[in-house]
Amino acid sequence: MTQEKSTDAIKAERHKARQQRIKEGVDAKIARAQEEKGILLVLTGNGKGKSTSGFGTVVRAVGHGKKAAVVQFIKGNWDCGERTLLEGAGVEFHVMGTGFTWETQDREKDTAAAVKAWEATEKLLKDETIDLVMLDELTYMVSYHYLEVERVIEALKNRPPMQHVIVTGRACHRAIVDLADTVSEVQPVKHAFEAGIKAQPGFDY
Repeated sequence: MTQEKSTDAIKAERHKARQQRIKEGVDAKIARAQEEKGILLVLTGNGKGKSTSGFGTVVRAVGHGKKAAVVQFIKGNWDCGERTLLEGAGVEFHVMGTGFTWETQDREKDTAAAVKAWEATEKLLKDETIDLVMLDELTYMVSYHYLEVERVIEALKNRPPMQHVIVTGRACHRAIVDLADTVSEVQPVKHAFEAGIKAQPGFDY
């Protein structure tokens, strides 16, 4: 029994020592991270949850009394629970509204819609009163060459210094990734849709 207690005590001391080292490392990082600036966050990858994560950050901003705006590319024709909720909380939305490109099959129409949505985006990215701008599915507009990446980069670089921006979508252009402060890549393991399960309101959109 004494031996067991001694072993438990040793384990407890080792655990405490490990946690103390972790705490010291975290504290050192916190001490170094003193700069405040607008963050460019990219949420990319082929997995589900990129837009959902972005909207979660918008909700967080609104909860702190911040002013947020959202531009939705690609998904404009779908009902959107997040939009319904956040518009009621004063979040400004601009919706491209043409739906998925494989539905329209009209490059000229899609390009015109993308440019119109980007013009609204550029105004938001010049507005110092807006704390957070979410550009949902923007990556596709660059991948499909509906928007010139140089134009996108210029607007992102020249936005107000304290304005945060979230870019979501698959296959984010390397120039945007390089400019970003934080990049998270969501990778798929399993997806219900691949098993024949339809997208459902309140969970998928």
